[in-house]
Amino acid sequence: MLVDTHAHLNFSAFREDSEKAARRALQSGVWFINVGSQIDTSRRAVKFAKDYNEGVFAAVGLHPIHLKQQSVREEVDEDEFIEIKTREEKFDPEKYIELARDPKVVAIGEIGLDYYHNAQNKNLQREALLEQLNLAESVNKPVILHCREAHNDLLEILKNWTRFGNKEIRGVVHSFSGRWSQAREYLAMGFYLGFNGIITFARDYDRIVKEAPLDRLVVETDCPYLTPIPFRGKRNEPAYVKYVAEKVAEIRNISVDEVAKATTDNARKLFGI
Repeated sequence: MLVDTHAHLNFSAFREDSEKAARRALQSGVWFINVGSQIDTSRRAVKFAKDYNEGVFAAVGLHPIHLKQQSVREEVDEDEFIEIKTREEKFDPEKYIELARDPKVVAIGEIGLDYYHNAQNKNLQREALLEQLNLAESVNKPVILHCREAHNDLLEILKNWTRFGNKEIRGVVHSFSGRWSQAREYLAMGFYLGFNGIITFARDYDRIVKEAPLDRLVVETDCPYLTPIPFRGKRNEPAYVKYVAEKVAEIRNISVDEVAKATTDNARKLFGI
């Protein structure tokens, strides 16, 4: 069994066959979390999860790229990108808390900072992140953090959060893209690190995958993006998370079964699934 801790079957890439992709995952022993990025995809994630008695869960949140209307490029293959036109959304705590209270919702996310796409609105991103950390605290659920080219600022926000008397935030830094020194800081605060298909075709994170405690790693696809080898060039899906687990096993020189058990246990512990 494996848990894909970060999937997007609620995105338009799966409009025609999301149920088939879900069935392929479940039949191959993969549970998954459908992660929202704004109010519409968050609602779809919850609705989708409710159609399944077991193995499908939801996360709700406002992604930093949706704080302003813009066009962004997302990688679907090593040299292939798609353009996404975002719709500007202001975080509405009342709408999100209603969704967050649903028992099928296991996390608030994805939320965070993205200076790669949005270096001009850093203050707005920080404000939205703080509001959603408050939401996570109020419903006692972990966070799924998105961070691109902003790890120092994200670490500072998370450290200050507990200094100011708030409850300790639990969560995962998904699709981890920072340095080993930054990974150690997240780990010291109790966070998990999420890795996906990137590690199958890039060696940038081998050291972190190898040296981070196994009981703090989770695997993900971030589908439909970042498809792992051997399916580069095709749409990603939750069933492909096994290739991420296989690569973790290769890097750490341990069995795939050991990786599957550890990462599944980690996901169960973090998300209460």
